[in-house]
Amino acid sequence: MQETVLFVDDTPFTLKILSDLFANSTFRVLTAESAAAAVEIIRREEIAVVVSDNIMPNVGGLEFLSSLKDLSPDTVKVLMSAYADLDSALAAINCSEVFRYVLKPWKDDEMISIVNESLQRHRLIQTMRREDEGILRSLAQAIELKDPSTRGHCDRVAIYAGFLAEALDLPKDLRRDIKYGSWLHDCGKIGISEDILNGPDSLTSEEFETMKKHSQWGSEIAVMAKLSTSTRNIIRYHHEKFDGNGYPEGLKGESIPLEARLVAVADVFDALSNDRSYRKAHSNSEAIEIVLSMSGTALDPALVALFVDIVNNHPEFPPQQSH
Repeated sequence: MQETVLFVDDTPFTLKILSDLFANSTFRVLTAESAAAAVEIIRREEIAVVVSDNIMPNVGGLEFLSSLKDLSPDTVKVLMSAYADLDSALAAINCSEVFRYVLKPWKDDEMISIVNESLQRHRLIQTMRREDEGILRSLAQAIELKDPSTRGHCDRVAIYAGFLAEALDLPKDLRRDIKYGSWLHDCGKIGISEDILNGPDSLTSEEFETMKKHSQWGSEIAVMAKLSTSTRNIIRYHHEKFDGNGYPEGLKGESIPLEARLVAVADVFDALSNDRSYRKAHSNSEAIEIVLSMSGTALDPALVALFVDIVNNHPEFPPQQSH
């Protein structure tokens, strides 16, 4: 089924420019000159992405987009905003009312990029909702293509987390959720630019603030896809730290869900053990020493001790990835 993008603006000339900009796209373009007209379209059409101006008569863009939570919850929302109204656009992103904003007057390449990212997000939601194991794993591998240095990362994290789950004798359903969460823990990176993901240097403070949003964005996708609570917990909380200095919520100790603490250990070990764009891989022994140094600060000390025991005594460690 062909995807549909709806542009909403009270100026017909603006809608004509947008229609022309996307005239050769693979998706269908619809336009509306008011929030009311857009609502009528959304009631009868499946809309993948809606891009709305903020300042419009009667019902403004932000109010209109917020109303779509119930009317069309899977629709990805983008707000067009003049510079003078930028604060409200950023506030809308921070409270998850919208996925992205476009500053007016926009640059064509920026508008195209944001619409394409929004379509990717919509496809991600639809795919994850099927909860087919093969599809979820393939999806995670596709997300990794944004950052070639992480190829195989989701599979390895799932394997390491699986060892921990087995050692803890966790219930079968929870082990399945841990596997899915391990595969999808970085799914929010679908919204991070390749320039940030693949840069040769450590992130600037501004870039790091953007990178930190991936756990929140990923968990929003998981909620929309109706994945299990445990899987969503992993996606949202795998960067929380045991001492409370992590993100996105600064949870501490056992207030961090067990499944997220567990995947955090696996995630850190694999990241240390493999090349990144900004550094070379550590050896297994070096990686373990660093993981141990993070015990009680970033990582759950009991899970670190258990993981180190697995690494030192498991006959199949490091395991081969399944294909």
